[in-house]
Parts: sequence; C-alpha cells; structure tokens
Amino acid sequence: MKNTNTASLLADLREGRNLSTQVQSQLILLLSGPAILAQLSVTIMQLIDAGMAGSLGADAAASIGLVSSSTWLIHGSCTGAVYGFSVQCAQAIGAKDKNAVCLSRQGLYLVLAIGLLIGLLGILLSPYIPVWLGGESSILSDSTKYLAVFCLSLPFVLLNSWAVQMLQSAGNTRLPSLIQIVMCFLDVLFNYLFIFIMDLGVMGAAFGTCLAEVCSSLFLSYHVLFKDPFLKGSLKPHYTRTSIRRAWQIGLPASIEQIITGSSYVMFTRIVSSLGSISIAANSFAITAESLCYMPGYGCAAAASVIIGQCSGAGRIDLQKQMAWRICRIGVFMMTLSGVAMFILAPYLMGMLTPVPEIAQLGIQVLRIEAFAEPMYGASIVITGILRGKGDTFWPAILNLLSIWCVRIPLAALLSVPLGLFGAWIAMNIELNFRGLIFLIRLKKTFSKDSGMKTNTM
Repeated sequence: MKNTNTASLLADLREGRNLSTQVQSQLILLLSGPAILAQLSVTIMQLIDAGMAGSLGADAAASIGLVSSSTWLIHGSCTGAVYGFSVQCAQAIGAKDKNAVCLSRQGLYLVLAIGLLIGLLGILLSPYIPVWLGGESSILSDSTKYLAVFCLSLPFVLLNSWAVQMLQSAGNTRLPSLIQIVMCFLDVLFNYLFIFIMDLGVMGAAFGTCLAEVCSSLFLSYHVLFKDPFLKGSLKPHYTRTSIRRAWQIGLPASIEQIITGSSYVMFTRIVSSLGSISIAANSFAITAESLCYMPGYGCAAAASVIIGQCSGAGRIDLQKQMAWRICRIGVFMMTLSGVAMFILAPYLMGMLTPVPEIAQLGIQVLRIEAFAEPMYGASIVITGILRGKGDTFWPAILNLLSIWCVRIPLAALLSVPLGLFGAWIAMNIELNFRGLIFLIRLKKTFSKDSGMKTNTM
C-alpha cells in the first residue's frame, strides 16, 4: 500500500509526481489539522489567562484587556524576522537545497536580537502605555505589570514562533501542535501557582504564561537545531547578501502588515476604553472567545505557506494554483462552520470567561454579530498564507491597510458613539467582509497569469 503520510506526500510534491484531487485535499488536511491544534492551544492560553484573572473581578479582567492589543502589536511587529526566513526555508526545502539549515540559523539569531531589543523598549514604556490607552486609574498598575512581564518574556515568545514556523516550513506541523498543547497545561499549572498560591494576581497570570513559553520554546528550538532532518546541523549562520536581501523583502512587509493590524487593535481598544470598564472587559473577552473560531483559518494558512512555498521551490507552478484555490475553499468552509458554532455557543464561551452578568451579556451580543463575518475573514487569513508561501508579503500589508484603517477604524469611531460596543463590532463585521472580498480579488489576479498553463493532476 502506498504511504500517504505528510512526509511522503510532500516528497511526492518535491519530486514532481502527480497529485490527484483526493491526495491534494489529504495533504492540506494532514498539514492544517495539527496547525489548527497549535493555534488553538495559543488561544486557549489566552482564555486561561483571561478566565483565571477574570475570577479576580472586573478590574483584573479589564487590566489585561486594556493592554492585550499592545501585546499583539509588539509581538506582531517582530514576526517579520520569522517569516523572512521561514518562507525561504520552505522554498529551499522544496528545491532540495541544503541552504535551509543556514537560513534557519540566520532567522534564529535575528529573532533573539530583536526580541531582546524590543522587549527592553517595551519594559521601559510599560508604565506609560496603559495611560496612553485611556485606562481608568483603578487598572493602570495591574496593566503596567502585565505588559512589563510580557515584554520580559518576548525573546522566548519570538523563539517559540521561530521554532514553530521553521518546523512547519519543513512540513512538520504535528510536533509543534503537541508541544503547544503541553504548553497549555503548563500555563494552567503555573498560573494557579502564581495567581492563587503566591497571590500575585494579574501579574501572576503574566508570569505563568511567560514560564510556559520558556519551556515550549526551548524544547522546540532543540528539535529544530539537533533533530529535524531538514534543519539540523551547524549553529553557524553563514550570512549571505542574497538571503538577507530576500528576508528583508519578505519580512519587512510582513512586519508592517502586523503593525498595521496591531496598531488598529490598539486604536480600537482606545475607542472602546472611552465606554468604561464593562465594555473594555466584554471587548477583551469577546475577542479572546472569537479567536477560538478563526483557528481553522490560521491552520489552513500555515498549511498553505508550507505547500505553496515548497511548490514554488520545486518549480511546481502548475500545482500552486490548484492547491491555492483548494486550500482557500477548505478554509472558508471550516470558518463558516466556526461562525455557526460561535453564534450558538456564545453564552457558554462568555460564561467560561467571566462571572459578571453585565460583561457576559454584552460579550454574547457582539460575538453573535461577528459570527456573520467569519467566512470572509477566513478567506483573508488563508489567502495571506498562500501569498506568503509565494514570497508575497507586500499585498497583504497593502490590503490590510486599506481595509482596517479606511473602513474599520472610521466606522467604529462613528458607530460607537450612538451604539456603544455594539456599534464598534458592527463596524468590525463590515470591515472583515470587505477584507475577505478584496483578498479574493487579489488571489484571482495572482494566479490569472497561470490560467493557460497545463495542470498536473491525475
């Protein structure tokens, strides 16, 4: 019987063998399944932090919610360094080029340097950021502590991202998912220790997550450096002008995209913060609960980056278009199911996160608004992964800038005045549907030049 595990299917892709429609779908699911679990585990960690800290009261929940958008911005602004080299690794592996080892080392040292630099800057700014965001005086101290601990852990957060992306670029999505699940259990253990046993409150939630990230990042990095068949080898980076230039071309737009997205979350939080602590907490919990629903999109995006990247390296231009549209359809279908589930389960999700009825009820309302945006949001997420696999990070940055800052933020500022948090999330719903549409248009244009090429399926 023919072996149909992930490694063998990717080997067939690299060797130029035919892949039937069924086999293509199988490869997508084999790669996206573990990637979904990995993304889900990260979101569960956020739920753990929010739920355990939320049990301390509305102020504790709001203190984390106030700076959560800032942590996304800080982390996101640094991820370009990861993508700049992980995309090159996937393409090198597809081309059967041993330079993947050197590329992964270059990414490692750059990520650590950026993590230390940005982390230190974040610690210095942590007392001021909650004030700039308009937080109430009762939550400023806890917000500052939570943000400072996050910035302290940033080198390990980025190291974890580097290891996950490198393993995924080599086609190994299973190990990162298993370790991220273990990280969730460690997060629960450490959070309980720091929040309740050591009585550190909100700062304890940050310490718990920090220590869990350290454990995960060190284990996965060891596997990349010494165990993975495509990536193990010398620790010397062997920098080359070509790889640095290519990393800059891929990584800079990717970081700009994340800055565009992250800064919009900060601005959105600033809009919401004027509505009071109940709205801040409900907004934070709803975003965390919603993030459970778009994990299928991110899982498919991770699979897309691997498949499209290795297709590109192997010169399988014929297969790229087929796989791109197939991944997109699968991702949108999964996200549609997630939207339905979110609409139905909204009361249970909010009930897990907060015991405060006012916060829970407001969160349920906005989650049900957002459920109708999940399919098109899924399209934008998956297409970002597809374009990234091709080495195109420029257009996702441009489209996100157009959609978020020209549609979401102005509408949220306008609608939140008469409708409160309800109006802000209506604006988010409109923008996510618009974003999905323009990403689909971009995907069609990207592959239109291949429309006349011969396909290569059985």
